[in-house]
Amino acid sequence: MATIKDIAKKAGVSPATVSRVLNYDTSLSVADATKKKIFEAAEELSYRKRSTNKHIGKKIAVVHWYTEKEELNDLYYLSIRLGIEQRCKELNMNAEIYFFNNIKEIPADEIEGIIAVGKFGNSQVEELTNINPNVVFVDYSPDEDKYDAIVIDFERVTKKVIDYFMDTNHEKIGFIGGRELLKGEDEPLVDLREKTFKAYTKEKNIADPSSIYIGTFSVEDGYNLMKQAMEDHGDKLPTAFFTGSDVLAIGGLRALHEAGIKVPGRVSIIGVNDMSVAKYVFPSLSTVKVNTEIMGETSVDTLVERLDGRKIAKKIFVATKLVVRKSVRT
Repeated sequence: MATIKDIAKKAGVSPATVSRVLNYDTSLSVADATKKKIFEAAEELSYRKRSTNKHIGKKIAVVHWYTEKEELNDLYYLSIRLGIEQRCKELNMNAEIYFFNNIKEIPADEIEGIIAVGKFGNSQVEELTNINPNVVFVDYSPDEDKYDAIVIDFERVTKKVIDYFMDTNHEKIGFIGGRELLKGEDEPLVDLREKTFKAYTKEKNIADPSSIYIGTFSVEDGYNLMKQAMEDHGDKLPTAFFTGSDVLAIGGLRALHEAGIKVPGRVSIIGVNDMSVAKYVFPSLSTVKVNTEIMGETSVDTLVERLDGRKIAKKIFVATKLVVRKSVRT
């Protein structure tokens, strides 16, 4: 495993700066460019290296639904993008990176296909397919009969976490989640983690609607929603929280620390993603590992199949794994 010093050396900053950035220390004033170097260094150092003899030589566009600045607040998508870039390098493909705010700059006559990372509304899907019909969607499936998609089974993920909490004798389980807004749409999507949490806890007879908190997938909302949960429940705060992402969990951990609530002594917490910073926070974060690197790599391989003539759409689910660290009792 890469150390804080390894990341600092690769990013060209001090170990102290790396530690504070990876823990989302709000008192630290550091440029976004420095944050980006640190996050990308942490991700790249976690990649396994593979060799390949393929030489594709094709030019593709990778369209990210966030702006570059927004990407720093949700490393889930940054990690997918880096997985795409890594696989393209292995295949000697030329990947041109575009963020949603510069999609109109894509040279339609120069690219072979598109990998679209994130959530896109119907008008944006149409805009992308008008640029090039060979589009692979990552983390979203707008139409599985028409478009290739690489996704995660978040229903299975959520049940896996709830089962773990129940197996470790938690009877009151809270949820902190987020909703995302499709580009070009007005209403946010109801996240599958939220939907499944409500249904599965009801099935298990442990449902408590008052312990469900929804915001956006950000450290700030993780912090604020956990504070709200503490205010609402006081001494009856749930003994466990499932958060829809690692960044929400990191914010929640900070709120619990500030309140003097011990983790995992009083509250256990599990996130989703297993982004590279999860192992560096205190206590180290238990999480469901989403193989974002594999999602990125698979999207490239899937696009290559399209370019080689495949006509039938594929929807590919990438497996996940619960990683138990210090933020839960065992």
